[in-house]
Amino acid sequence: LRYAVHELKSDREVVLEAVRRDGWALQEAAPELKCDREVVLEAVRQNGFALRVAAEELKSDRDFVLEAVQRNARSLQVV
Repeated sequence: LRYAVHELKSDREVVLEAVRRDGWALQEAAPELKCDREVVLEAVRQNGFALRVAAEELKSDRDFVLEAVQRNARSLQVV
């Protein structure tokens, strides 16, 4: 996603596929997708540290963080 045009970084399906392959690709996603629960959880499943670049509203949601940690325990290091 790093070199993708803005339209692709905003395309939910493109970003979902990218984070399934490399969770850290979330850092290049459009801001509105960094607050998309499914997109962020897919990124975290692949790379627990992807939680670092998730929207603050998700990182402050206790239930979401618990779900993220269940998918990848490494995300616990981020919170």
